[in-house]
Amino acid sequence: MISRYSLPEMAEIWSDQARYATWVKVELLASQAQTLLGRVPPDALADIRSARVPSAERVAEIERERDHEILSFLTAFCEEIPDDSARWVHLGMTSYDLVDTALGYNLARACDLLLDAVARLRGVLAEKAAEHWDTVCIGRTHGMHAEPTTFGHKLAGFAFAVDRAMRRLRAARDEVAVGTISGSVGTYALIDPFVEKYVCGELGLGVEPAPSQVVARDRHAQLVQAAAVLGACIEQIATEVRLLSRTEVREVEEGRTSGYQGSSAMPHKRNPTGSERLVGLARLLRGHAGTMLENVALWHERDLSHSSVERVVLPDAMIVAHYQTTAAADLVESLEVFPERMRGAIDETGGLAYSSAVLAGLLADGTEREHAYRTVQAAANGATDSGETFGARLGAQGIDAGPLEPERFLVHHDVILKRLEILRDMGHQA
Repeated sequence: MISRYSLPEMAEIWSDQARYATWVKVELLASQAQTLLGRVPPDALADIRSARVPSAERVAEIERERDHEILSFLTAFCEEIPDDSARWVHLGMTSYDLVDTALGYNLARACDLLLDAVARLRGVLAEKAAEHWDTVCIGRTHGMHAEPTTFGHKLAGFAFAVDRAMRRLRAARDEVAVGTISGSVGTYALIDPFVEKYVCGELGLGVEPAPSQVVARDRHAQLVQAAAVLGACIEQIATEVRLLSRTEVREVEEGRTSGYQGSSAMPHKRNPTGSERLVGLARLLRGHAGTMLENVALWHERDLSHSSVERVVLPDAMIVAHYQTTAAADLVESLEVFPERMRGAIDETGGLAYSSAVLAGLLADGTEREHAYRTVQAAANGATDSGETFGARLGAQGIDAGPLEPERFLVHHDVILKRLEILRDMGHQA
């Protein structure tokens, strides 16, 4: 992923140098396990431990000749190890014992970073929702005015969506945090299963239960699917901000720096570019999710068609998801809200937003449904066409609608607030 959409703590996990450091970690643990089994001499283990992580430049230099990254890495790693000790490195292992076990470790680390960012976003949404719980605004269906709600209610829906995304990601982390050190076709023919148990245990990983030389790729597909769903949830937040930021609506606005400039030609512009960026990144994640599904079906025990895909998709997906989630939390945290504009949007239609309450009142008084609906509809249409208030048109038909205020729609709103408070408490405890 380009640096523009990369945060350093996540990008570092996916650098070539960090990957080789993890490969060294796996090789050292495997050698330790073999020493415990009596198969690698203690003196050789000491020599192996003393070797440094090879540089990415040195591995690339060797790979240009050999066209095999893992063998090039092993050659570079063993250059500082005496030959009598170097022969014990990678004992009984095949390439993807190293690659997939290290990948599981790095994916777990990446997931932990992403989960921290998601927890922050959930908390920011919940806090902002509580702050604006009583900020009345018009609800919209099909893009049109519906009934009154509150801005806090909108944000609560987003907070719960992010919470669900967080649970999906936790489940996906459990699935990808596995390794395998089982040999060429996963039969442990040349390596004791103890090595796998020891290495994966030290790395905090589970074990692929029926390895085929590689870890099953449905695991990685599940992770990127979960990241894509998270991205779609964030896209929903960003889309709402974009719609409410339009000039004729202006119920919210993205936080701005003092030096903000929105257009090279039109100095008045205050564009929701942060939200637009989040929408675009969600599209990237959806594309990656589909690509990872193509990686699940490999030939027989394995092939290498997945490798080139994963080198691009897994780092990009995790980096994008982490950046998008962090940026979304920043956006919500700094969001400017204009309660007077929200209330004005309710009032500007002269009471039309209360038509459902009037209809319910007529039905409760015993009016036949079709007649009640048509009566209220006629008053609403007449108010729209004439510019009169809805209440005036109802009065002309002999209907006393009572006070037309948004609070009559919020009598049970505390039910949702109690649910939100539970979510807030989860964030405080974390």
